[in-house]
Amino acid sequence: MDDIPLSTLGIVLAVLLVLSGFFSVAETAMMAANRVRLRHRAQQGSTGARNALALLAHTDRLLGMILLGNNLINAAAATLTAVLTERLFGEGKLVLAAGTIAITFLILVFSEVTPKVVGAAYADRLAPAVSFALKPLLKLAKPAVWFVNLFVQGLLWLGRIEPPKDAGGALTQEEIRTLVLEGNQYFRGKHRAMLANLFDLEAVTVDDVMVPRPQIHAIGLDAKPALLRQQVATSYHTRLPVYEETPDQIVGILHLKNVVGLLETGEIDADSLRPLLRKPYFVPAGTSLLTQLTQFQADRQRIGLVVDEYGELKGLVTIEDIVEEIIGEFTTTAPGSGEAFRRESDGSVTVDGMASLRTLNRRLGTRFPLDGAKTLNGLVVGELGDIPEAGATLKIAGQSLEVVQTLDRAVKVVRLLPPVGRPAAPLQSPSERASSSR
Repeated sequence: MDDIPLSTLGIVLAVLLVLSGFFSVAETAMMAANRVRLRHRAQQGSTGARNALALLAHTDRLLGMILLGNNLINAAAATLTAVLTERLFGEGKLVLAAGTIAITFLILVFSEVTPKVVGAAYADRLAPAVSFALKPLLKLAKPAVWFVNLFVQGLLWLGRIEPPKDAGGALTQEEIRTLVLEGNQYFRGKHRAMLANLFDLEAVTVDDVMVPRPQIHAIGLDAKPALLRQQVATSYHTRLPVYEETPDQIVGILHLKNVVGLLETGEIDADSLRPLLRKPYFVPAGTSLLTQLTQFQADRQRIGLVVDEYGELKGLVTIEDIVEEIIGEFTTTAPGSGEAFRRESDGSVTVDGMASLRTLNRRLGTRFPLDGAKTLNGLVVGELGDIPEAGATLKIAGQSLEVVQTLDRAVKVVRLLPPVGRPAAPLQSPSERASSSR
């Protein structure tokens, strides 16, 4: 190399540093690229995205080629630096050490750290671009990469290391849910909450959203015609369970639109209602909302009676209850039912004892356990092991409670006390707390 001008050697060294930087950018961009975005762009016709996905399908070959090229170039740059320093400053250990330090600094700054920072910051943009160069290079270096990978696979086998086949591929349901909840720049609040609620349908069961058996509005066939007429005429619901003898003996579902003619003639009794009844639709307790929504759709049903393993009636669930779990409450409140929560002037919240624990957690930010009782009354009674007297206080899951009223062996009204020295949080709609624990 003595006859090669120093300027030419300097240019060659600069080119080697640039090439080394390219391999560093390519390595980081390909490994950091979002494969979901690459698949989306490939489906839209991006050739670069398709190339990138094809390369990432064989990560061992891709990394082998990139690292092979990078190390060869860095070794060549180090050798060329030694030649330059010798011709400029002569031979000697100090000159050689200075040259080593200089090339290490140049490679570190210009060919490693800076390119990799850029590659990580713009991975999704750079990966399709660099794939056009990497694809032919991989074909050229295929024999050498194959030879190197023989030793790599041997070492992995000795270490009993088996890379997962779907590494960096499909996301789990929880990972997708986290992406949705953190995607503030992509989804508006309401849309983000609805998408997150969709993922929870499989974890929530019909027991969590059903109307408990004591609260089911049903009519009895053994009632007097005048009472039947009044119940039908004043019902707030469009479908009513109909029982015989006892409320647990549901014999059918009555659609009120079919009773309009009877209301006009005034002939409403057990015999006139029986032909209008539809066969009751029963739902096993513990069925997930996702499964039940599918079943409602397949069976063309809108209302189901939840029964336990012994066939005992536990409650009633409708398709509207499941839809509300996705988009939040949208139906109007039945007359006289009132609001389940009432904020007091002292910051406490007065709550109906039959309020759902899930609703409390979502509306008030409490952290009541959901693996046992479904209502606040059940939680309080289960915690104390007895029906408490009015004025009893207790603390559950960090929340202080005071029993305000008990009636008919149940807790009717409970006051949730605010934390000492902390202002009470405002009431929130269910969809505003989609990220809260289920």
